[in-house]
Amino acid sequence: MRLLVATQNQGKQQELRSLLSLSGVELVFPNELPSVANLDVVEDGSTFAENAELKARAFAQASKLLSVAEDTGLQVRALGNKPGVASKRWHLGSDLDRNQALLEQLNDKTDRFAEFVTVACLFDPVTKSPEYFVGKMTGSISSTIAVGTGFGYDPIFIPTGETKTLAELGMAVKNAISHRAHAFKKVRSYLEKAL
Repeated sequence: MRLLVATQNQGKQQELRSLLSLSGVELVFPNELPSVANLDVVEDGSTFAENAELKARAFAQASKLLSVAEDTGLQVRALGNKPGVASKRWHLGSDLDRNQALLEQLNDKTDRFAEFVTVACLFDPVTKSPEYFVGKMTGSISSTIAVGTGFGYDPIFIPTGETKTLAELGMAVKNAISHRAHAFKKVRSYLEKAL
């Protein structure tokens, strides 16, 4: 079975290569397929599930392969669950710029509770039916930006029960406990049953 993992993000590709490693499943990424190498899907859905399906459907139809895509966001309680579905777009610039902007918005807030949400969508170009898989991870926002591995909001997110940020905990720990790990373990389990 060939599965197109619909992300161009190198960090996510590395994570998902490990999370979806399964005997009988060949993982393919957009940069390896000319038909979808430059496919850019507008994520204008109002929920994580809508955005995940927009991507999965577009990549499945263009490649004719079973495709999986995800949408992930950070919901910060003190900010009314923002940035949410706009996590990558709410502030222009780099990951570092977004982290700095988020910390500035929380300057006078004592409530630092936050939650990462991932919704993965598996889309079959033949049946045209989407399957959804949700993963969540609760935690809090640190007061400073940590140095370490990871991307996005990893340098400022401290998972519940931990004292370090995701960036400091490293890839192995992140792959064991993260929102994306929870969602994609469900995808993997679904594929195992389908094989």
